[in-house]
Amino acid sequence: MIDNSKNNKRLGWVITGSGHFFEECLDIMANLGDFDLFVSKAADEVIRMYRKKNANFPKGTRIFKDTTASSAPVGFFYKNLYHTLVVAPATSNSIAKFVAGISDNLATNIFAQAGKCKVPCIVLACDTEPEHDTKAPSKMVKVFPRKIDLQNTEKLKSFELTTVVSSVNDLKKVLKKI
Repeated sequence: MIDNSKNNKRLGWVITGSGHFFEECLDIMANLGDFDLFVSKAADEVIRMYRKKNANFPKGTRIFKDTTASSAPVGFFYKNLYHTLVVAPATSNSIAKFVAGISDNLATNIFAQAGKCKVPCIVLACDTEPEHDTKAPSKMVKVFPRKIDLQNTEKLKSFELTTVVSSVNDLKKVLKKI
């Protein structure tokens, strides 16, 4: 289990609508201490597609779904509740919005508020290579991220207090350091 108690603050975790790395991220979350999970509308759909209704989260996990127009859970960041935010897996859509400064859903609002509140962020980007294999709900498929997707991932690496990782193993390594 990862020690998630850093000055009595919690870890925040956002999942977006990506199937890539989705099950692996659920496995990592199962080994965390108490944390808060923010589920975008797209992620809620992916959970159903991958038939993960009863993920094995630690008992103290609080789950917040994207159900309010104002993304009300962002207020937790103003209360200094979090030591780190993880966005994993992060779709190319979410990353493009992060880079452009767009905050129009729970995932993008949480990322923006974490930055504004100086909470370090770790982002597991899905589109980091010109081609890769990914697990779709029913089989493995090959995907070819667009040039703009790869460029946005590179741009995100320049954001302050933001660490972009490109694999589950890299995510695990960074999480061990927090």
